[in-house]
Parts: sequence; C-alpha cells; structure tokens
Amino acid sequence: MKNVVIGFLGTQLDMGKKRRWKPTPSLTIHDHFNVDRLELLHDHKFNRLAHQVKREIEELSPQTEVLLHRMDLADPWDFQEVYGKLFDFARAYGFDEDREQYHVHLTTGTHVAQICWFLLTESRHIPARLIQTGPPGPDDAIPKFDIIDLDLSRYNALQQRFDQLSREYGDQLKGGIETRNPRYNALIDRIELIASNSNEPILLLGETGTGKTELAQRIYNLKLDRRRVKGRMVHVNCATLNGPDAMATLFGQRRSFTGQAGTERSGLLREADGGVLFLDEIDELGWNEQSILLHAIETGRFYPLGSDHEVSTRFQVIAGASRDLRVLSAEGAFRSDLLARLNMWSFTLPALRDRREDVEANLAFELGRAERSMGTQVGFNVDARDAFVRFATNPATPWPGNFRDFSSSVNRLCTLAPRGRITRSMVTEEIRTLQSDWRASAQDAEFALVRDLLGPAVDDIDPFDLAQLAKVIQTCRNSPSLSAAGRTLFAVSRQKRTTQNDADRLRKYLQKFGLEWDALSA
Repeated sequence: MKNVVIGFLGTQLDMGKKRRWKPTPSLTIHDHFNVDRLELLHDHKFNRLAHQVKREIEELSPQTEVLLHRMDLADPWDFQEVYGKLFDFARAYGFDEDREQYHVHLTTGTHVAQICWFLLTESRHIPARLIQTGPPGPDDAIPKFDIIDLDLSRYNALQQRFDQLSREYGDQLKGGIETRNPRYNALIDRIELIASNSNEPILLLGETGTGKTELAQRIYNLKLDRRRVKGRMVHVNCATLNGPDAMATLFGQRRSFTGQAGTERSGLLREADGGVLFLDEIDELGWNEQSILLHAIETGRFYPLGSDHEVSTRFQVIAGASRDLRVLSAEGAFRSDLLARLNMWSFTLPALRDRREDVEANLAFELGRAERSMGTQVGFNVDARDAFVRFATNPATPWPGNFRDFSSSVNRLCTLAPRGRITRSMVTEEIRTLQSDWRASAQDAEFALVRDLLGPAVDDIDPFDLAQLAKVIQTCRNSPSLSAAGRTLFAVSRQKRTTQNDADRLRKYLQKFGLEWDALSA
C-alpha cells in the first residue's frame, strides 16, 4: 500500500538553504518509511517557498510525488477558520483506504492547526495516523520520526485508569456504601457524569429521608474535586423562609431599608458566589421569592432589599423537593418557568422500601458512623443482626421515614448496647418501638385527612371507621373516576357478585358521612 502524508508547509522551519533540518523535506529520507505522495498545504503568500520545497523533495526522493494545495487563511490562529477549512479539505479529498495509508504531519503549522489535525483524525474524518518529526540529536545521523496511533483500544491500561477514576467518583457520591440496587446505581452513574461536565441546575426529588441533603453535599464535593466550583456550598432550608425576613435572608438587605443599625445582610445568594446554592425543600418556597430567585439564577443579578443597585453573583444550583413540582405547578403553587429552569437535570431518589437489597450495606455504614461518633466499637450478636436484617428487608416493613428512620434506629441500638454488643432482645424492643411510632403517625395522618373534609364531625366517628374512611378518601383522590375507585376498593368482593355496580356501592358509603365524589375528586 502507498504511504500518503498530508501536512502544512513549514513557513519558518522549511525556509532557507543553510538549515541543518527542514521538517517537510526530512520526511522523505527515512529508509523505514517511504513517502509515495506528499500533499502540501500552503497559503498564497508562501507560494514561492512551497515550489522551492517541492524541488528539494524531488531531488532527495525522486519517487515521491508532491502535490501543492493552496489554502489561504486570514488568521491561522483562528480555530473556527482553520478547523472549517481543514474539514472541507477532508470531505472533498476522496480517501481510498484499500490502496493507500494516510498520515498527517503534525510538526508544521500553528498549534491551532495541530489541534485541528488531532480532532479530525481522532474522529476519523481523516482516516490517518499522526507523524511527529524533530531535528536530529548531536549523535544522530537522521532526524527524529515517530508515528502516533490514535487507536485507544490498544491502550487498555489508560482506559482502565479512566474507568477506575469514574468508579471512585461514583463511590464518592454513594458515600462509600457498596449499593446493589440497579436503579440507584444507574442514577448515581448519571449524576456523576452530569456533575462533572455541567454547571446547569440539578433537581433532586424524593420522599423525606431518601438522602437528598447528603447527596447534594457529595455532589458539591465532587464538583470541588473536579474544579467546577471554588466557593462553598450554602444550604438554604426553604421551609423556614416564611414571613418578612424571607427576602432579606435570601437576597440581602441594606441598613437603609430599616434605618436601624445592625440590620445589614449580605444574603445567602451572595454567600454562595463561586460555589453551590442548595435550595432544600424548594417546594415550600413562597411565590414572590420564586420569582426573584428565577431572575437571579438566570442572570446572576438581583436587588437586595433597600438597595437601588443590582449586585451580581454566580453560583450553581442544586434543589431538593419532597413533593412533585409538576403537580404543584399545575395547581398554581409553583412557578412553571422556575420549574423549567430547575428541571434541566432531574433525579428521583428511590425510597428505602424500593432498595431493600441495600439494607445490609447501609447497616454496615451506619455502624461505622456510630463507632466514629461514640469512639467505641459496636457490633451485633449474630442472632440479633439476622433478626434486624429480616425485619428491615421484609416487604411489610414500610420505613415511612426511609433512611432517616433507618439511621435513627441503628443509632439507638448502638447507644444502648451494653459493652458494645447489640442483643436479640434489644432488636425486638427496637422493632416494637418503630412499629408503635409508625402506627401513631399513620393514625395522625388518617385523622388529619378526614378532619380536613369533615371538620368537627370527625370527633363523632369511631376509630375503626376512621381508618377505613381515610383509606377510601385516599383511593378516591388517586382515582380518575368513581367507578375506578370502586373497582379498587371492592376488588375482591366484586368477583362474587352477579352485578358489579362499584360506583353505586361507593357512593352510598360516602353518603353515610355526608361526602360526595365531586368534593373528594376536587
């Protein structure tokens, strides 16, 4: 196969008759590499030099065919111009890889040209290998000549380094916990990619206790390691931003606004300059604050209270929410334009009940954290550990507080462990405590749900009926029609009936408590 070399004319190095080494002519004097054709690119201002170099090559290597290509560049340091013209040259060339091997000479041309050559060959727009040449050393008879192969598949060790680094970043986001849940691991891999390469907002959704705050801190640490931020992370609990101080807390306040000494505030947005602003529970943020916050995120500018001058700040945003922001937006409780800005990268963290295969790994993590906090070694007796893991992984265990409940439970066991050993009886008592707390919380939630609809009349309902009515109300609110709710509630008994009028049965049940479908569905 023929060897074809493509390269720029060396407007400085190829010039002059007394030079010891000229990169372009020297290509043709290597016994181990025959140049059958040289495609030489040059500007019209160097037309004379190009023909001179062509004659020199014909004298050194008569078998080498030299083809001159005029390529005028208004600015050889303009990346867009150089890349565009080289790209057009490559598209029009007509490469024949069955008969010819192509090489690009990197030594000549500007640094911009060298970068463009690399990009075009790496992307296979030019199916070539790279040649780097250099002057001979003091004891060398011929100039230096190296071929660079861009086939990265040959460099397994390099690829393994990249893979190992990616795994380390993933482990950092998982807090060093060896999680097994496929959904969660895929989510972490994607967050690692986004956090490492994008400055756009990241929205973390999920139930209370799924780990949004901890993950936000780890994302910030990853961005800090990757040098995507320099400042600190400012944690804003939006649920506490209520009342007259909310705006001042977020956006700052000038003393002239109140006329009182000591009321000057920089504001949390200014404190996050150069870093990350973590807007925790953003679904609790007020409407006015949402509007000004959107402007600040998009422009980096806002007015502190009492100021006639805008201030500027640049920060990256991580937002967390326990409720579905799309539903809140549809209800008019959350600005749709702010949601669109935050929803560039959205991730929903799975609940603990959906990650039961990660219970044991999280148990080991919590034990280690408790040991570091208490300064003493703590462990389970074998039967106690088995009992706790069975309970924690049982599908009937609801974990309504998710990892927050789980962490508190392990911490209680570690604190109460005599001589650092958690016994079976301690686990049994802890399970009773959890179940009792969950039942009480569920009853409180049921009572609140029914009370919102019936008001004081809820006091006249028996506890048995209260639990049943709460279940009916929840089902109605999650169903598109009265019939659909009836089919769900009477799923077993309806199979034994010759006529299945689920809507009528449900309507009569609701009427016992003075309730109508329209009120529930609204």
